[in-house]
Amino acid sequence: MIVDKNTEQVFSELEKHGFEAYMVGGCVRDTIMGREYNDIDITTNACPEEMLDVFSNYKVIPTGLKHGTITVLCNGTPYEITTYRIDGKYTDHRRPDNVEFTSDIKADLARRDFTINAVAMDINGCIIDPFNGIQDMKDGLIRCVGEPEKRFTEDALRIMRAVRFASQLNFNIEINTSEAVHHMKDLLQNISHERIRDELDKLVCGSNCVNILLDYSDVITAVIPEFKPSIGLDQCSPYHKYTVWEHTARAISFAPSDDVKMRRTLLFHDIGKPACMKFDETGRGHFKQHDRVGAEITEKVMKRLHYDTKSISYAAALISNHSKKIRSKSDVKKMMYRIGDELFFALTEMKKCDNSAKNDFVLNENFYFDELAKMGREVIRNDECRSLKGLAVKGSDLIDIGLCGTEIGEMQHKLLELVMEDKLPNEKADLLKYAEQECKK
Repeated sequence: MIVDKNTEQVFSELEKHGFEAYMVGGCVRDTIMGREYNDIDITTNACPEEMLDVFSNYKVIPTGLKHGTITVLCNGTPYEITTYRIDGKYTDHRRPDNVEFTSDIKADLARRDFTINAVAMDINGCIIDPFNGIQDMKDGLIRCVGEPEKRFTEDALRIMRAVRFASQLNFNIEINTSEAVHHMKDLLQNISHERIRDELDKLVCGSNCVNILLDYSDVITAVIPEFKPSIGLDQCSPYHKYTVWEHTARAISFAPSDDVKMRRTLLFHDIGKPACMKFDETGRGHFKQHDRVGAEITEKVMKRLHYDTKSISYAAALISNHSKKIRSKSDVKKMMYRIGDELFFALTEMKKCDNSAKNDFVLNENFYFDELAKMGREVIRNDECRSLKGLAVKGSDLIDIGLCGTEIGEMQHKLLELVMEDKLPNEKADLLKYAEQECKK
């Protein structure tokens, strides 16, 4: 691992005081796998009081002294440093009630979740790997350290982390660990909505998310039961070759992996289909209003998972409009008025992802969605009217010709619609003439 001077300085402080120090967890795993890493987590045989003494000349945040953790700021860079420890009992299925400090790095690694995260590396690149984590990295396996049932009983979030890592790293879950994931999924009810939310976002952005969502749909429904009716539901439609859930999983994969907002929206986009499914006389399935119903369910679920208001509004706006027909430039302007310019372009991309997970003959329509986006850019470039703000007639102008109360807003919306449909030019004189004629009727 190539480390910067701040990291070297933190290690140097510990070592010159006679203590061991190792990097552990994700930074080691990602370095070995040739991936970029973010934060560096450090573990040491120095107890919390000794660490406070070692870093007495630094700004130190007592992040979790009870559990042996402090955060040291070295030239503005935060380093989380934890004493080697053995965890006590977990009565809440999340955090140990108490910890016992130890001088044995291997004992510390034994408490960790997965073998790939139980590898330690010192500043010189020397590795400690008592649970063959490096071999599991080579084999592409997520395997619990020790007994999976014990690991998941201690901290149920590890169940969600297992499927998230498998998605992110494009790994499989080792058979005993996989069986425990399925068997113990209901323990996720003990985990906070915020932690579930964060793991879910990372999962859907993984390169292996399709397989994980399909193979571990029971884990997803354990935390979002609203998805249960989608699992295995045949759409009975010539446009679809997949069930609702498989279509959902595959649609996600067509969005950029770094666009969590879009991938999250696609996860929820057809959640309203089961409730709206109707069959015609030929046995074909139809899903009228599933976009509106889906948006309502999505808002409910996202609020429960404590997403922020902006994220909820983004998803709900796209989902409630994702099956709306947009056939002309007039329709483009109306949709831009309805959801705004930025969301309109997100909607065209969402439609492409949705369409890409349908039957092959439907894929030709993706060109059409690109044409809609092209129309949208032309509307912006020409500054074509697509909002009340851009209308040449203001409320005060309508008051001057005798309109009052709700009549003003109703007329403004009528004029805007006619302008967007190119039935009236966006000129003040023409608009007022039409309004005056309507008043006389």
